[in-house]
Amino acid sequence: MAVSPTTMAAVRASGAVPKAEYLLNVEGIRKEFPGVLALDDVSFRLKRGTVHALMGENGAGKSTLMKILAGIYVPDQGEVFLKGLPIRLKSPLDALENGIAMIHQELNLMPFMTVAENIWIRREPKNMFGFVDHGKMFAMTAELFKRLNIALDPEAQVRDLSVANRQMVEIAKAVSYESDVLIMDEPTSALTEREVAHLFEIIRSLRSQGIGIVYITHKMNELFEIADEFSVFRDGRYIGTHASTDVTRDDIIKMMVGREITQMFPKETVPIGEVVLSVKDLALKNVFSGVSFDVRAGEILGIAGLVGSGRSNVAETIFGVTPATTGSIAVNGKPVAIASPNQAIQHGMAFITEDRKETGCLLILDVLENMQIAVLQDRFVTFGFVSEKGIAAACKVMSDKLRVKTPNLQERVENLSGGNQQKVLIGRWLLTNPKILILDEPTRGIDVGAKAEIHRLVSELAKQGVAVIMISSEMPEVLGMSDRIMVMHEGRVTGFLDREEATQVKVMELASK
Repeated sequence: MAVSPTTMAAVRASGAVPKAEYLLNVEGIRKEFPGVLALDDVSFRLKRGTVHALMGENGAGKSTLMKILAGIYVPDQGEVFLKGLPIRLKSPLDALENGIAMIHQELNLMPFMTVAENIWIRREPKNMFGFVDHGKMFAMTAELFKRLNIALDPEAQVRDLSVANRQMVEIAKAVSYESDVLIMDEPTSALTEREVAHLFEIIRSLRSQGIGIVYITHKMNELFEIADEFSVFRDGRYIGTHASTDVTRDDIIKMMVGREITQMFPKETVPIGEVVLSVKDLALKNVFSGVSFDVRAGEILGIAGLVGSGRSNVAETIFGVTPATTGSIAVNGKPVAIASPNQAIQHGMAFITEDRKETGCLLILDVLENMQIAVLQDRFVTFGFVSEKGIAAACKVMSDKLRVKTPNLQERVENLSGGNQQKVLIGRWLLTNPKILILDEPTRGIDVGAKAEIHRLVSELAKQGVAVIMISSEMPEVLGMSDRIMVMHEGRVTGFLDREEATQVKVMELASK
């Protein structure tokens, strides 16, 4: 019989917790959503004082299991044991009160509150009159930051913080609950190398204090650097657990996808045609300036640079999201004025943004509605009437081509995995038959199998004569997929490298000029 959350919290607080081999033990978990069996007889075990990485393709069931452990979902079958005691968590608050904290990939902070207010919300210290004691709250936050080696002002507004610093606030908040189990979902997806190094220092410190950390990542190098063990899920089932020292990268990929991926970057050598897009002295006040480059038909131009270099801003300006202050853009040799995304689309451009949830997918709408939105005023409209049958058929063909894992086109996009959401977003823009495709972090937060599929698709598009601009923070992706690489630093172009001469060292030298 499962112990109630309240009872378990009391047991935990009293310190009378029985010794158990595993800090956390999951057995026979099953979870089904309409049309989707997300977890099927899944098991998982976490030892105290270890970092346990959870690996698997998008849709493998990793996040579903973690949301069960965080009290967001209730399993249909199976049991969860915390320090040897069976427990059923019915809400995130239940999980927090019992020492299980989760840091989500999409951070859940309130931007118009201070750092300290975010950390201690619902637990604020009160003075003798029953009002929040802000002085004590700031002091408590400062002490917590000192313990974690985090250099942040407790009184700062969250809206003024970088993504990396918001991540630090989330970690501090989780630790403030004196959590025994800390779940991190893709914590480094938007961090620089230096910020990742700092995060790993904090993780190692927490591990040394006996905290068990579940680490969800798609980045293989992180697994070997930070994880003690890893478990692999595939298609909602548990595949196996190994020590990170016992396997190679290829072993893990084979476990994840059920097959070998022989070519992660299937870049083909294709004939490079005439200049399709020409950018001259493009500038956006106080953001970037003097950006000039050409992209030819069939060419993949990679754009590299550290976070804050202005890469994404350049893409948004070309597409009309933030119209340029000065400079010029020409398509097929003809100057064009682009003051809105609609004008960019009319000139044959498509833009896949770096944040599929915030600026890409419409999460509460279904797959069909998400895919068709960019072509509702185009080829499927006759005399003002939309051919619903024609557009549905085209979306079905595109969904099948991209291998979107969905029960049907009426499934809400928020119910899909991150990789499948990304495929829906790509499918939307491919339906416009673009001549210029701008990809900003096209494979961020998706698994190796989906990455290989997207890379293959980009190569096919280049082969068909599409001019591709690809922005990526992943160096292997930039080096593996680009014909040329443009490097940026602090809002300016610092150099170009041809595929044959490009190396990680040369790119980083230009990125830090």
